Amino acid sequence: MKTFRIRREDIRRRWHLIDAAGQTLGKVAVRAAHLLMGKDSPTFTPGTDCGDFVVVTNAEKVRASGHKLDKKMYRHHTLYLGGLVEEPMSSLLNRKPQRVIQMAVRRMLPKNTVGKHSFGRLKVYAGKDHPHAAQNPVAIAVSRRPAQPAAARS
Repeated sequence: MKTFRIRREDIRRRWHLIDAAGQTLGKVAVRAAHLLMGKDSPTFTPGTDCGDFVVVTNAEKVRASGHKLDKKMYRHHTLYLGGLVEEPMSSLLNRKPQRVIQMAVRRMLPKNTVGKHSFGRLKVYAGKDHPHAAQNPVAIAVSRRPAQPAAARS
């Protein structure tokens, strides 16, 4: 049996819409990264950019579990002496809510050129409106863990 490898001209990219309102940041990011890499497709080929487009709306309404809003810090350096800039997640969500989802998804993608091209297909918007209605994106539900009965937990 031969190994299947998809060719560039055979790739058909679809558009997906994820509503992040009330969803946990990590679950939204995992689902978006999964779709961007194309792992839900039966023709997934590692090392080939075969993923889909993902539109994430309501980034300002995303949830964070635990104490992450206060304790999680986003850091970057300005390349000047003493230029380390730290910002808590709560202030970044108020200032640029799209950036939180973009950073979470970018860190879940491969650290190579395939990951860079995949990240280019991610579109994140703070509100519910987006300019991609002409592409007819299909709404995707972010899966939640089913509630376990009390007997199964112990």
